[in-house]
Amino acid sequence: MQKISVLGCGWLGLPLSQKLIESGFVVKGSTTSSEKVSQLEDAGINPFVVSLTENSIEGSVEAFLDESEVLIINIPPKLRSGSTENFVAKIEILIQFLEKSSIKKVLFVSSTSVYGNQEGILTEEIIPEPITESGKQLLQVEKLLLTNPNFKTTILRFGGLIGEDRHPVKHLAGKENLDNPDAPINFIHQKDCIEIIKTICSNELIEVWGETFNAVAPFHPSRKDYYVQKAKEMNLALPKFSESIESTIKIIASDKLIKRIGHQFDLDLYR
Repeated sequence: MQKISVLGCGWLGLPLSQKLIESGFVVKGSTTSSEKVSQLEDAGINPFVVSLTENSIEGSVEAFLDESEVLIINIPPKLRSGSTENFVAKIEILIQFLEKSSIKKVLFVSSTSVYGNQEGILTEEIIPEPITESGKQLLQVEKLLLTNPNFKTTILRFGGLIGEDRHPVKHLAGKENLDNPDAPINFIHQKDCIEIIKTICSNELIEVWGETFNAVAPFHPSRKDYYVQKAKEMNLALPKFSESIESTIKIIASDKLIKRIGHQFDLDLYR
């Protein structure tokens, strides 16, 4: 059975690993916390405690990568709340180990934040213009991985992540003077993320390695309409939007992904 290493078994990586195991893969999963080892074991995952720093990797990274052909990198930059983490340096160190390992394919979970505030319908042909530090470092990492000749990399640029236990309206409920009322939403549900990654890893007949894909559901109501409706459904205080500044109209297009791997988004997860 093919072995896959999943770097980062958190909100997305843990259920993803479980789905891959159901599909017949042997999964090695990493966590930065020794307390989570038993949780990974209970899920059928071969657990490893691995932590990337800007200067080194703590843990048995060689054993974590050994005999795996595919590595899924699912660790976002920790650049909020004033953090100055050098995410690029972390990945540069990881690449040194990848070059000496059995890994032939890398799937990197990136973000549509690399597009910044560009407007219009954004496809993978658009040159990214990130404005946040997180977006800038993600784009640098994309380039590092894509240009490395020792393995093939596929980039998945996910939109805003939502799931049964995760929705941005919970943070916006009751707030006032919110911007961009007419801006379209660009979300992807956890279940779609998992199915897309599983399809890429499972289907050897589709040539998807070495490619970059946007991964956003083709469902784009305005922020105002969507969040107000969701707040009502969840019995939350309604968010209030300001109309004083013109909204940024940006739609992330996933046509390439839909055509290449045949993924059908379950829009009932978003409505």
